[in-house]
Amino acid sequence: MSAIDRSAFREAMARMGAAVNIITTTGPEGDIGMTVSAVCSVTDDPATVLVCINRTSRQHETFKSSGIICVNVLTHEHEALSPVFAGQGQLSMAERFSQASWIRLKTGAPVLESAAASLDCTVSQSEDVGTHTVFFCAVQAIHLGPTGSGLVYQGRAYHQILHKLG
Repeated sequence: MSAIDRSAFREAMARMGAAVNIITTTGPEGDIGMTVSAVCSVTDDPATVLVCINRTSRQHETFKSSGIICVNVLTHEHEALSPVFAGQGQLSMAERFSQASWIRLKTGAPVLESAAASLDCTVSQSEDVGTHTVFFCAVQAIHLGPTGSGLVYQGRAYHQILHKLG
């Protein structure tokens, strides 16, 4: 079997649109968050999602050791918040979290109050695959925010998914 060219694979994945999310947790260092697009529904019984985090990420170990992850689904109104949690501007975690309003649900992880939806989860299992850890997350609580236009990342740029009324 021939190896796939890594740059060609990355370009192919850049052409695939993905929902933009901020995942959060809390641990001994306080609240931690990061922007991710690798989130997927696994099953609705029991309610489970998967989240992929690069193991070279500075936040990886905190997410792994905390055992809790909240997936905050962003709307187009959060386009400026997404790069902040992706590390743009080199803000501290406290400064990043000060950019929005947060609440807490069952696990204690920060929940973005204005997110389209937030899935407050405990990690039920994890598996290292290549450069990433795949976290299987059992949903413990759900916060539904305003229904707004979605935010996707495709072609290395943000795009608004229009919400049609009626």
